[in-house]
Amino acid sequence: MYKSITNVRVRYAETDQMGYVYYGNYLTYYEVARVESLKNLGISYKELESEGIIMPVVENWSKYIAPARYDDLLKIEVSIQKLPGLKIRFHYEIFNESGKLIHIGDTSLVFLNPITGKPTEPPEKILKVLEPYFSDEK
Repeated sequence: MYKSITNVRVRYAETDQMGYVYYGNYLTYYEVARVESLKNLGISYKELESEGIIMPVVENWSKYIAPARYDDLLKIEVSIQKLPGLKIRFHYEIFNESGKLIHIGDTSLVFLNPITGKPTEPPEKILKVLEPYFSDEK
């Protein structure tokens, strides 16, 4: 399993009238953490796109456990629990500053050829950097 951590501070504009982070903003937090997670592996979305691979989200699931509020520093743990095939699945656990788990979620993205619109195998460089994290599972 591969895991990385990204910190995000809640901005005022991300909260609703009740002072909680608006539920839709968690998807943005997922994206920020997912992009940083891949960057930590040496993989850039921009480079993938220039090489003819796009990765749209095809599934999303979220569970809200406790609210996040303005100026909270959130710790987002992102994990990839399975070597990708045509899809790659990211799991998220979001913790507040006191270390309390406040949110969990998953997104699945498909590797897609932007010209044909059809799913494609994951790029070799993604498999190469992720394989060591899954070598015990073979």
